Amino acid sequence: MTLLQPQKVLRPLVSADLDELLRIQREGAVAGLGHIFPQQEHPFPIDTIRARWEAELSDPGVRCFAILQDGRLAGFGALRGNELLHFGTALATWGSGLAGCAHDELMQVLRAEGHRRAWLRVFDENVRAVRFYTRRGWVPTDATEPTTFPPHPTLRRFELDLEVRRSASSERDKGKR
Repeated sequence: MTLLQPQKVLRPLVSADLDELLRIQREGAVAGLGHIFPQQEHPFPIDTIRARWEAELSDPGVRCFAILQDGRLAGFGALRGNELLHFGTALATWGSGLAGCAHDELMQVLRAEGHRRAWLRVFDENVRAVRFYTRRGWVPTDATEPTTFPPHPTLRRFELDLEVRRSASSERDKGKR
């Protein structure tokens, strides 16, 4: 029996992607974080986010990725060291499994670079993201800090043991053979 290989959904992000990326990121932020950042008082800071992406694209310490669906930009991811710095998919893809595939591929990048642990920060009030990450083995820590964006909600650090996740995936794959 032949095992199907997961479809690759990542490619390097390029500056020509930024307009569409920002549309995707804004739409997801408004839908998923609107209760944290009410848009009337704290609208999505598109100029600040664009400048941040531009700086990160030129930073050799940040690896920026486009997440693709059917060959089109459908999300974004960024890694800095062993940190999952940014991650999101288009609202229309939520629940499709695309985010899970992209997440797993990003974790494979970290493993290939020799990292044994990964970390990220998530808003405590972002229940959807907390659920997504905890289902994938991420563990919340006691480390918190306010975001730089008003109204300064709390970001919590989560960590993932990349070796445990790989072992669990390997055991699961063995059962499919």
